[in-house]
Amino acid sequence: MSSSNTCKRFCPITWLSLLVMCATWLIIACAGKNEPSPQVPSAQQAWTDSLSFFKNRHYGQNYNFMVSADSIALLRQMPEEAVSNLPIDSFYVAKGEMLVVADIRVLPNDAVDSVWVQLAKLDGEFGWIHEQQMLSRVVPDEPVSQFISFFSNKHLSIFMWVLFFGACAYGLLRLFRDKAPIVHFRDIPTFYPTLLTIVVAIAATFYSSIQMFAPERWQEFYFHPSLNPFSQPLSIGLFLFSVWGIVIVAIAAIDDSLRHLSVAEAVPYLLGVAGVCVVNYLVFTLSTLCYVGYPLLLAYIVFAVYHYLYHTRSKYVCGNCGKQIKKKGRCPHCGAVNE
Repeated sequence: MSSSNTCKRFCPITWLSLLVMCATWLIIACAGKNEPSPQVPSAQQAWTDSLSFFKNRHYGQNYNFMVSADSIALLRQMPEEAVSNLPIDSFYVAKGEMLVVADIRVLPNDAVDSVWVQLAKLDGEFGWIHEQQMLSRVVPDEPVSQFISFFSNKHLSIFMWVLFFGACAYGLLRLFRDKAPIVHFRDIPTFYPTLLTIVVAIAATFYSSIQMFAPERWQEFYFHPSLNPFSQPLSIGLFLFSVWGIVIVAIAAIDDSLRHLSVAEAVPYLLGVAGVCVVNYLVFTLSTLCYVGYPLLLAYIVFAVYHYLYHTRSKYVCGNCGKQIKKKGRCPHCGAVNE
């Protein structure tokens, strides 16, 4: 009886305690749920941000650059001090020295350039610089990238192309005046020089097409170059195939020209072929930017192949000396009559 009374006496108190505890837990849970958690970047978030920057900028931490300008100035202090107009100290890195990307900071309140890059010298000295200022004074530590940067320099390119084009134009005029062999007009009976000019035109068209339709792929190729066409996207791969084609066909054209001509005759002839290649590069690079290059390329290929097949190709072989001749009759090499 007494035990039954005790149970009846304590049961309401027990239930009341449970209700109070549950209410307390709910209040704590709701308060914790509504309270904003501190914004502490996790390792995964930092890794994601790094990958995003690398994808957009094509470089990241531990990427190697070489100074291409006369010098580059790096700040010893943190970027926040430079943005706040505090006194800063800088040091200079000379042309040709190697730099490594050590850190990257983004300051949204910087009106000049929100991206700052920390670069490290080989001797361990560190310094900060705006990204755009850095990119205009360095090149990637890759021979192919440096080659692209060298020939992409506007002032140097204009000077070199004008000088080379003038020399080739003078050579072409001399060839016309002396009635010497020249590609597409008084060509020698070999298809390699004609093929070389066609491949150069195709490569120039590919180059301009990439600049127009896939500039990001070209930037990626610039920062991470490779001469293997199979390791690149289709557009870059086709361009690399055409570049390798230029090298291979050029070697074949030189070898075949020396078989058909003497050295004294082959040198001006090959200079004339180089002049036509320069003209093709300039014409198709510029014309493709306004979409005229595509029909022009097709017309040029038809013209070059037609002229070789019907005006240059040798259909016969001399029965006496074995040299190729364009038509029957007296051989221009040995004087024998072929009927």
